[in-house]
Amino acid sequence: MKLKKNFSILLTLLGVVVSGLIYGTAKANSSNTPPSLEEVYTRIGYTSPDEAVKKFENHFNYVLKLPKIKPSISFTHQLGRFSEDTEYNLNESLEIKFINSEIVENHYKIVVRPLEKKLTFKSSANQKDYTLKNGKKAFYIEHPLFNFLIFEHDHWQYVLGIDKRVSKVTADTLVEIANSIE
Repeated sequence: MKLKKNFSILLTLLGVVVSGLIYGTAKANSSNTPPSLEEVYTRIGYTSPDEAVKKFENHFNYVLKLPKIKPSISFTHQLGRFSEDTEYNLNESLEIKFINSEIVENHYKIVVRPLEKKLTFKSSANQKDYTLKNGKKAFYIEHPLFNFLIFEHDHWQYVLGIDKRVSKVTADTLVEIANSIE
């Protein structure tokens, strides 16, 4: 009995030694560090908001006006991405994200599309209608992850989105942000 027990211990130790020789030991070095938040977003096409806006404006040959204010929560990063649909020329948009790497719920975004390529939304029970100071209609939609305010201004459709967990940014806050576009 004692021989069987010693033999199984010996086999276990041998397995550990052999796997260490085959797979090597884990060493912490710079190649094992996870990519930074900027690197992750850069890999999927994000740049600075200014660069993305410039590409968007050049593509559509029209000046874009963005809200002058943003939610009064903290953000550590601002990123932008212009998505060009080279195949169908339908799904082109600008997305600007404001995120906080330490407070993940602090996530706000602005998505802009040309009116001729705007998204259509059906009325629903979780929708509230608002009138902006320029007389245009806006509607607020509560979604399981984000709350959105959708409206049109000049030649663009705007979608302002805020993470649902940020309770201090309300529909009225998003309307105020939309009204800051001049």
